[in-house]
Amino acid sequence: MGERVTDEKAARSRLTRRRRENSPAGTKKHRDLWVTAEEEAALVTRAEREKVTVPNLLISSALSEQSDSPTERRAIAAELMSLHNLLARSSNNINQLARQANATSEFPVEAREALKHLRSVAMRIDDAIDGLM
Repeated sequence: MGERVTDEKAARSRLTRRRRENSPAGTKKHRDLWVTAEEEAALVTRAEREKVTVPNLLISSALSEQSDSPTERRAIAAELMSLHNLLARSSNNINQLARQANATSEFPVEAREALKHLRSVAMRIDDAIDGLM
């Protein structure tokens, strides 16, 4: 009977534990990290929200395969800016075609190509968004 209580306590303590398990080989390296007061507050807030220590949060975030590296985020931002500019130019072309259609009461031949191009831009935007998820 006493053994079951200690098993339950051990299981409960593993679930609520904030520290990482000790490594059988012991600690290999020590890193010092300087952060601003704002960064420290954000780290502490997030660590509390995720119920881990700040060092554990930093290690798990850095070693996670699901998070984007700064280089990947810059590439994503560059692609989104490129798409934004392309969409702005395409919208300008569509507006010019609409003005021509309103002035002449004819649907311009170029409009079909412009709409096809606009659809391809929309597909690129969808692909970029899918790449973020």
